[in-house]
Amino acid sequence: MQMSTADGMTHKRVTRAITVMLVVSVLIMIVFIISMDTGPIRMAPGEVIRTVFGEGTAKDQLTLFDFRLPRIVITILIGAGLAVSGCILQAVTHNPLSDPGILGINSGAGLVVILYTLFFPNVQSTFALPFLAFFGALLTAMLIYALAAKRREGLSPTRVVLVGIAIAAAINAAMMVLEMLLDPQNFQFVATWLAGSIVGTDWTYVLALLPWIIGLLAFTLYKSRVLNVLSLGDQLATSLGAPVEREKRLLLGVAVALAGASVAVGGAISFVGLVGPHLARRLVGTKYEFLVPASALTGALLVILADMLAKWVLQPTEIPTGIVVAVIGAPYFLYLLVRWK
Repeated sequence: MQMSTADGMTHKRVTRAITVMLVVSVLIMIVFIISMDTGPIRMAPGEVIRTVFGEGTAKDQLTLFDFRLPRIVITILIGAGLAVSGCILQAVTHNPLSDPGILGINSGAGLVVILYTLFFPNVQSTFALPFLAFFGALLTAMLIYALAAKRREGLSPTRVVLVGIAIAAAINAAMMVLEMLLDPQNFQFVATWLAGSIVGTDWTYVLALLPWIIGLLAFTLYKSRVLNVLSLGDQLATSLGAPVEREKRLLLGVAVALAGASVAVGGAISFVGLVGPHLARRLVGTKYEFLVPASALTGALLVILADMLAKWVLQPTEIPTGIVVAVIGAPYFLYLLVRWK
């Protein structure tokens, strides 16, 4: 009887998680279709449909396939990458406020991109940006880990947040100084990037970002059982036989790579790694087999929705997507901060 009750609860949990993910996927598709009709050049829904099926004008095809479609795909990839990065960080640090933007990991990625722009202003390499951003994010994460961890106590959730905020402030100050050394053209690029605009808007950026996000998301899903064990706490995870420190370093590297690649193409967008996993956890529970894909979907929905609003609210002027995400995410961060004990 007890076994059948447990099986029934598991069945309900799986059914609920699958239903939630299907609903969020449908919402992403709805926003996807609306986004294709949003921008400085208006296209009626009928024109969008005709263009999709190859019957549009040359101008409509250029607008839809060369500008809007790659940007929409990039926003989905960025949202998924940042949300799963936050999901991993929250499990590894046992801190519900962990987010690659709040902890300064995004800033570290951005600092290396700015240094690259400063010292190699005439060398543009789309495919090198994720590697450079990953390098910067990795150095920042290692610095946070070194300063926040104690030999006997391990990572303290409070120290992680405080050290991360302090390092983010220091890196942001360094970036402001470096901006002054850039030529006007690169200064404009960096200022737009720092505001959270989607800087990569063509298929080249999609091809540069896609392998990172798909490969790392698949690996994270493969490690979902390890995340379940780590979320129980270091002592209990160790007693269950898990190699805690080795798995933590590996998963931290995955989180950093996801955040770095996303930031390299999408700019300094914060709070997605905070809001996405929290919403997903409320919808599907705490099992990482469901939480990882649900976080990816909620993060994708958040960024594609924010990008659509960024293009629509002040037409024909466009505001940075990162500002729209911050308007949504900052109050939620304060709400969590008040509740966090």
